[in-house]
Amino acid sequence: MPAPKRHTLPYDSVLDTIGWTPLIRLTRVTAGIRTPVYGKADFFNPGGSVKDRIGLPIIEAAERDGSLKPGGTIVEGTSGNTGVGLALAAALRGYRCIFTMPDKMSQEKVRLLKAFGAEVIITPTAVAPDHPDNYVVMAKRIATETPNAILANQFYNEANPLAHYRTTGPELWEQSGGKLTHFVASAGTGGTVSGTGKFLKEQNPKIRVVGADPTGSILADMWRTKGREHGPGAPYKVEGIGQDKVPGTLDMSVLDDYRPVTDKDAFAMARRLTREEGLFVGGSAGLIAHAALQVARELDDPNAFVVTFLCDTGERYLSKVFNDEWMRENQLLDPDRATLDQVLGAKRGDVPSLVSVPPTATVRQALKLMATHDVSQLPVMDGNRCVGAVDETSLTAKGLENTRLLDWTVADVMDPPLPMVDLREPVEQVAKVLSKQNPAVLVRENGHLAGIVTRSDLLQFLMAR
Repeated sequence: MPAPKRHTLPYDSVLDTIGWTPLIRLTRVTAGIRTPVYGKADFFNPGGSVKDRIGLPIIEAAERDGSLKPGGTIVEGTSGNTGVGLALAAALRGYRCIFTMPDKMSQEKVRLLKAFGAEVIITPTAVAPDHPDNYVVMAKRIATETPNAILANQFYNEANPLAHYRTTGPELWEQSGGKLTHFVASAGTGGTVSGTGKFLKEQNPKIRVVGADPTGSILADMWRTKGREHGPGAPYKVEGIGQDKVPGTLDMSVLDDYRPVTDKDAFAMARRLTREEGLFVGGSAGLIAHAALQVARELDDPNAFVVTFLCDTGERYLSKVFNDEWMRENQLLDPDRATLDQVLGAKRGDVPSLVSVPPTATVRQALKLMATHDVSQLPVMDGNRCVGAVDETSLTAKGLENTRLLDWTVADVMDPPLPMVDLREPVEQVAKVLSKQNPAVLVRENGHLAGIVTRSDLLQFLMAR
């Protein structure tokens, strides 16, 4: 079947390519979940994020009301993506851009904004919402002090949710064939979830809109208590979503549920979407997808239609979410769960996977076998059954005390059988089994012996890692 034709005609500008991003079914991270889950891949926009949708509408609204004049300056406090959306449109309309950005944002975003010719001012993250150094407050001041400048004001600009009401919502309704039952998104400004959710509910009031909030943001608490109270808020690493106060562009009445998600779960899902689905997305998309899979799991309904929002490209987080060192430094990456098959694979290739002796072999033969293969212990095998074990140190000591022992059978001097463990057993669990009494373990795969792992083997493996 030939691929459907796309972009069959030329565009007048890159701005005409914003929107109509694909809706893609998730098939691997949803393993074991009967409910279909689809991702709205807004990182396909030319600026790499959902915020491309609001850049031009905000500028056009300011042009219509006369506040933005030719050669003017656009000022905004941004986590990065809105800045790109504005800078894209400003580049074609001939406007200058000044953006303030909290210092927790990735360097990729800073460099990207500068690539579009914007001036970027970095502000501290850990300040109160009304502090002069807060990125939004600073942007307001700069807009006031700069001649012929406007504040884009994405957090209170109705052009923001209206853009999603006019584009994102209708796209999803058409792409799902009107079958959409659950829309899962997050709120930074609230424009996406509010505008899209409003449109979808107008088409079908039964559609449920679910918010996903970083743990540490106040928005989920504010929704749960209907604005009466919220926790103190706390720092979090996910960028671009969550807030320490409720934005004017967030319509809480559109939401039917609001779920907190930790940084660790968000980033783990972003990495899974990239490695398992081939969808290279950032931490916010991971956070929303994590919540969407929770919803899908709870529904357990093959006739439901859950949409998660894939906000931006993972290219903006190469120094963070996709940097193992940064993830470990911030305690967001679990250590690799190495298993015994990896230990066996790391052993020297010239040693057989399992060197053993029968109970009828002599001690002399056992010692020679150990010397030949440079091993320190041998399982004593009666067919496929381990009936005991012999250790080089013990046999050598006994042979020196009584040389006649060298001609005894192994069955006369063997120790109890070695413990048997599965090939997929985690290394940290096996380490607890190994001791002076158990210097090695036999490794089993599908009921058959696959090899032996000694304390020395395990130590060398861990040192190499």
